[in-house]
Amino acid sequence: MYKYLENIQYPADLRRLPVEVLSDVCAELREDIIKELSVNPGHLASSLGVTELTVALHYVYNTPEDRLVWDVGHQAYGHKILTGRREVFSTNRKLGGLHPFPCPEESEYDTFTCGHASNSISAALGMAVANRDRHVVAVIGDGSMSGGLAFEGLNNVSSSPNDMLIILNDNNMSIDRSVGGMKQYLLSLNTNDTYNRWRYKVSQWMNDKGFLDENRKKSVIRLSNAFKSALSSQQNIFEGMNIRYFGPVDGHDIKELVRVLRQLKEMKGPKLLHIHTVKGKGYEPAEKAATIWHAPGKFDPDTGERIKENTDNLPPKYQDVFGETLVELARMNDKVVGVTPAMPTGCSMNKLFDAMPDRAFDVGIAEGHAVTFSGGMAKEGLTPYCNIYSAFAQRAYDNIIHDVAIQRLGVVFCFDRAGIVGEDGSTHHGAFDMAALRPIPNLTICAPMDEMELRKMMFTAQLPDQGPVAIRYPRGRGVNAEWRCPLEEIPVGKGRKMTDGTDVAILSIGHIGNNVAKAIEQLKGEVSVAHYDMRYLKPIDTDILREVGEKYRYVITIEDGVKNGGLGSAVLEYFADNAMTPRVVRLGMPTDSFVEHGTVAQLQHIAGMDVQAIVEIVKGLIK
Repeated sequence: MYKYLENIQYPADLRRLPVEVLSDVCAELREDIIKELSVNPGHLASSLGVTELTVALHYVYNTPEDRLVWDVGHQAYGHKILTGRREVFSTNRKLGGLHPFPCPEESEYDTFTCGHASNSISAALGMAVANRDRHVVAVIGDGSMSGGLAFEGLNNVSSSPNDMLIILNDNNMSIDRSVGGMKQYLLSLNTNDTYNRWRYKVSQWMNDKGFLDENRKKSVIRLSNAFKSALSSQQNIFEGMNIRYFGPVDGHDIKELVRVLRQLKEMKGPKLLHIHTVKGKGYEPAEKAATIWHAPGKFDPDTGERIKENTDNLPPKYQDVFGETLVELARMNDKVVGVTPAMPTGCSMNKLFDAMPDRAFDVGIAEGHAVTFSGGMAKEGLTPYCNIYSAFAQRAYDNIIHDVAIQRLGVVFCFDRAGIVGEDGSTHHGAFDMAALRPIPNLTICAPMDEMELRKMMFTAQLPDQGPVAIRYPRGRGVNAEWRCPLEEIPVGKGRKMTDGTDVAILSIGHIGNNVAKAIEQLKGEVSVAHYDMRYLKPIDTDILREVGEKYRYVITIEDGVKNGGLGSAVLEYFADNAMTPRVVRLGMPTDSFVEHGTVAQLQHIAGMDVQAIVEIVKGLIK
């Protein structure tokens, strides 16, 4: 199908081509990405936006000896195709197939794991300091640049000896539109091309003549930065950190990118190249609606028509129930506000942005700040619903403890994508939230079994004197098409008995309890099984635990999270503390290994948490 791409197995093959044909290579690479993702969904718009940059980097740098560090990795599909994985790219995000993000275990061209934003500069700096004989490039987007870790890395770049290059891919987007001061700064930042060329030539001449030692270089850079700021009436934040700044450059001009990268490649000291790109470039539907086409699902590549599932009479997604309920609560309670770190569409807080834009806050990719910002609002009497994907909330653990729990501030944490999330894999599964949060004093932890329970938990959390509350719920759909129940209080720390039984008791928390209900239905007539929906992990319902410990010989716990430290551990601790000795079988995500990527059904089966696994374990206990 392709004149050039068919003959590019690895970047070394790409580097044998003349620069004049690279635009054709980019066109073929885009077409291949669009064709593959139309039938095997993934992150489309991001990869299309960096096609020229990807080709230019592998063309100029001697990868894998030279290191390319991608930030997040949404944009790395072209990188995967050019680095020996084109023939198996159809397995991307599938069970046993290519990983959804760059993974060093998969390829030597993938230098660092990058499923979460803002880590590229720090990782690349570590590589550059460790080995000064290779070139190191970090590619970071303007959305990721809003993360605190990126600034920590920038701050250290100028004080550690290195020659690394930071490429700032500026498309005014993360998943939704970028927000905040960095966005405004990058939009207005410009440079004088004549000045840049003049400074480069003068510095090269002075260096060649031996006039510049390291101390003099820093002095000259500071002087030239001040001169440039005076000429442009603008202070450059990067050059203020003694990082040489170049750009902005058109990120879709492949010849210019190659020229600039070749010039920067041998330049000593830390450098930043600012490029402008268009997310979804080269595919009109994605250019027009980059947020929708970030991960569009299946689509017709010729017409751009997305192939949507028939959702008639299907239960809603948990995130949409959250978004609708938050708007209802905000209308009922003028203290309710919403906070999200760059995921208004992903968590459905866009519903509150649309209804009450002055009551919703997108803080950018900054989970720790989102938590402490929410704590500050709670201190002054507001009730913030701080929605963070469970896996991303790991980055705010200290903030949850120090800035909210210690002060018992009334922040409602809504942890979306808790448990197994599917094809995004190990960097995105919400595996650790219950185990990590359970030891924290003053924090209430709960998980709804269905959409109505989510609504009731959200309502209860905003009542007076609740303190900090964490509500976790999964990615995907619930179980009830009719979900708009009245908003009413439920007793904190109290579970509910779903079915009675005499042989085995199953204690579940969260949506995974629906697997238990289906298993019990299959076991009718064979085994008598009691099912308790615990609702709250903390405070846990000790009345239920006492009843179960005294009545049942066999107890099964099941949770959509790691078994160590979660519900199963809490039940065992209670039984041990109270000298109760039923046999307990804990089901959940594995205790000392990461769950890889696949469908939720496939991964639940592998982890022994699906309906059939529950049925077999119950039967095995009775036998």
